[in-house]
Amino acid sequence: MPGKKTSLWLKGFDLLSSLTSPRPKRKKAGPRKAAAVKTARKVAPKRTGVSSVARPPATRTPGRWTRSFHSAPARAGHLVNHLAYALYLPAGAASQAGLPLVVMLHGCKQTAESFAAGTRMCRLAERAGFAVLFPEQAKTAHPHRCWHWHDSPAHSEAPAVASLVEAMVREHGFDPARVYLAGISAGAGLAAVLAIHYPALFAAVGLHSGPVFGAAHSTLSAMRVMRSGSREDPLHLIETSVDIAGYPGMPAIIVHGELDTVVAKHNAEQLGIQFARLNRLIDAQGALRVGEQRVSRRDGIDYVDYLKAGRLVVRVGIVRGLGHAWSGGDPREAFHSGSGPEATAMLWGFFRRQRRERAAA
Repeated sequence: MPGKKTSLWLKGFDLLSSLTSPRPKRKKAGPRKAAAVKTARKVAPKRTGVSSVARPPATRTPGRWTRSFHSAPARAGHLVNHLAYALYLPAGAASQAGLPLVVMLHGCKQTAESFAAGTRMCRLAERAGFAVLFPEQAKTAHPHRCWHWHDSPAHSEAPAVASLVEAMVREHGFDPARVYLAGISAGAGLAAVLAIHYPALFAAVGLHSGPVFGAAHSTLSAMRVMRSGSREDPLHLIETSVDIAGYPGMPAIIVHGELDTVVAKHNAEQLGIQFARLNRLIDAQGALRVGEQRVSRRDGIDYVDYLKAGRLVVRVGIVRGLGHAWSGGDPREAFHSGSGPEATAMLWGFFRRQRRERAAA
């Protein structure tokens, strides 16, 4: 029987990729069942990489919802590396070409459909005119669909997601200067990895209820980070992982629940410091280098904002009274709270002011 800590953690959000014990073997089917399965296999269509179009998932939006998979470059020791995804294209857009793209990384125990429905991101996409991409973790990669955010970048899903984003921009003609990335919990953990290791792909990142970057390298250390943040100086973690002088910067909005008992809010505070450093707003000791820092409280959120030349570059928002859930989402979906300001609108309000300028040739 698992211990008390493990039970509480499982009852929470299963953020980690720690439940890696082998799945129980299925009992051998009886003669009748085996015959039925054999018959079904004969008549079932073969699965292909061709996209399938289905009704939008519980969003009641008129746009196009497409389900498919992307064949990313194979990882070491693997022959194939397929990544499932869903893509939402707004009906109101005259053309796909030039549309902004928001990439959404779900958390554990979620799917592309449940995350779309819970965040209501497709509704906003229809009104504001942008496409939404939902990469989806496979159950074969993790039984609870957790992203491996605490693995080394090369062994995580980050390269596959980056490859998928590049393919979508190329195939659909989305604006490469307006590609935005967001995630919740384990998805936020992977989003931070992508933002830091693939900065040229994204114009800004949004992290909801996510762990601090670079502090976890195993299941046990990841659980510790979730509970209390990093024991190490978060600035040291960034300095040892990134060439700050050569990093192009990454505007970031960080949202976290004040009462989150799965991923402590201290993680959000440490992430804010890390991204302030990545944007060279503070120095290696944490002192303000350029711009200004503002602290405010409004609409049920405690803000810490970093601005440069009057432009908001990094924002940390702690939502009062919120636990481990998407703020202002659809409470019918797990890990989404109907209370609190709409995180979806907050993220887009921040994203739409950001662009990734291409480096000069």
